[in-house]
Amino acid sequence: MAVSFGSTELPETLTGTLRKAIRIQWITIGFLVMATTIVGLVLGNSQAMKAAWVEDLLSLAPPISFLLAVRISRKPPTVDRPYGFHRSIGVAHLVSATALVAVGAFLVFDSGSVLLRAEHPPIGSVQLFGQVFWLGWLMIAAMLLTGIPPIFLGRAKMKLAEQLHDKVLYADAKMNKADWMTAAGSILGVTGIGFGLWWADAIAALFISGNILWDGLTNMRGAIKDLTDVRATTFDDAEPHPLIDKVNSCLRDLDWVQDAGSRIRDEGHVFHVEAFIVPQSGADLSVEALEQARSKVSDLDWKMQDVVLVPVHQLPEYARP
Repeated sequence: MAVSFGSTELPETLTGTLRKAIRIQWITIGFLVMATTIVGLVLGNSQAMKAAWVEDLLSLAPPISFLLAVRISRKPPTVDRPYGFHRSIGVAHLVSATALVAVGAFLVFDSGSVLLRAEHPPIGSVQLFGQVFWLGWLMIAAMLLTGIPPIFLGRAKMKLAEQLHDKVLYADAKMNKADWMTAAGSILGVTGIGFGLWWADAIAALFISGNILWDGLTNMRGAIKDLTDVRATTFDDAEPHPLIDKVNSCLRDLDWVQDAGSRIRDEGHVFHVEAFIVPQSGADLSVEALEQARSKVSDLDWKMQDVVLVPVHQLPEYARP
């Protein structure tokens, strides 16, 4: 069955990719519910464990946002929403990033305060199956159990994010990377307490909190840029999207076109293209010629949902190749 983002029908290969992404996000949610429960049971007084538990809770935001945004963005355009519902991806991206920034900043302050006050976090013992265990062993075991799956989940999501041009999925993959780094930091912090290094726990908590805050700020910057119509970039915001040059080259190759330039904005999964064309002197700008040019641009990639051609005498500065 065909799957679409708004009025854009996905290629058959990407239909399976989208379904795989949805499936892996449901798996992620199930894992995170289990992880937060396990970590919550062995939390103790460790600042690092507290930060790890909060991060696990926050990690639920990206997959939930992704599932909601994908569902909304598949609605077709309406009279009231002529551009479709693709901006739901950007909104979901911004909501997730804001949550990360807020909690990351709080945890940095909280962990830093503990370090400055030189508080010594006690880790007691617990009785299980008739045996008395140092609670730190259970903390380390919990971190090992919950720290390994995010490595594989993150790698899988990174590939899917590139194929679907989904920045929420990319942010989630980065969050999974932070999850396993958090687990490693928590293990070091708890181990430090066991060796009498009281400050190791607070240092590990600061490291985890800093990771949360940095991820939040990075994603917030990218989300705001997309929502304010910055030039379309790759899924990881690393560089201008190569489709910009492809659109310009495609139009300049037409025999009746003297020059062409475009501005492309990222609507979520798909792009809105406004291409400016300087026709050759005496060229016949028939409706058929313009329609053929528009179709040629649309056929470049499935992400080209809206393509608008504007004949001009001179290219605007912002649209020059």
